Amino acid sequence: MITWSDFEKIEMRVGTIIEVHDFPEAMKPAYKLTINFGTEIGIKKSSAQITKRYSKNDLIGKQIIAVLNFPKKQIGKFMSECLVLGSVNEEDIVLLTSDIKVENGLRIA
Repeated sequence: MITWSDFEKIEMRVGTIIEVHDFPEAMKPAYKLTINFGTEIGIKKSSAQITKRYSKNDLIGKQIIAVLNFPKKQIGKFMSECLVLGSVNEEDIVLLTSDIKVENGLRIA
């Protein structure tokens, strides 16, 4: 169990995917994502193993939820700056999204 104050330390924010590129160097099939978190936070990059469910065209303009206050993670030659969240069923991942378009950068509480 974690405390409420532990939960409050996790900075989850809404962002819009603005670019998607293949990531052939990844050990498992993945995309490189460029995500806009609004003017205050800016643009962040992430890698996501979501190629089974989503095409690159499906992802452009999609609002997602990501954790922004994890340390950056080097994945091959790519630096991931945030963790995109999704529900996992074996190796299929469904992105966590907002059902209504909201302002980029809004905090999840």
